[in-house]
Amino acid sequence: MLVNVALLSMALVGCVRLEVATPDKPININMNVKIEHEIHIKVDRQIEDMLKNNANLF
Repeated sequence: MLVNVALLSMALVGCVRLEVATPDKPININMNVKIEHEIHIKVDRQIEDMLKNNANLF
């Protein structure tokens, strides 16, 4: 019984065919990516007043 199973499994393994081929054309990947970001800055009241009073700092 064990011999029959072994012979059958060897026969099935011999029938398997595997091919690996490279494509004819190059692979193109088109990605449209949109990145948005927002920066929120909280300023202390005293610093905000200082910047308003001294506009020539920047």
